[in-house]
Amino acid sequence: MAEQGEHIHGKEEAFSPFSIMANNSIIDFCRTSLASMAGISAGILGLSALKGFIFYFIASLFMSILICLKAGTHWRKFFISWWDLSTSGIFGGIFTYLLFWTFLYGMVHVY
Repeated sequence: MAEQGEHIHGKEEAFSPFSIMANNSIIDFCRTSLASMAGISAGILGLSALKGFIFYFIASLFMSILICLKAGTHWRKFFISWWDLSTSGIFGGIFTYLLFWTFLYGMVHVY
């Protein structure tokens, strides 16, 4: 992850927009990968209706915990907001999840 600010004489410099974009891009990639893998898993397991959506949100919560652990206590060096770090992309990934979930469910359990 790219660092955003550096300490110079006790003051912190402004955030780099390029670092912010790079870090958010990495988080989005992780969330998209999680959504596709969780959708494949849910489809193969045959989860349907509410169980499938609960599975996605549990997987997203697990990913948020892993991301926060990776960022550590110095997350301010890499991201502007802790809320964005832990929740960005959760609802955006649901469409990818639905695509893989329904495709694999249909391939394994319907055909």
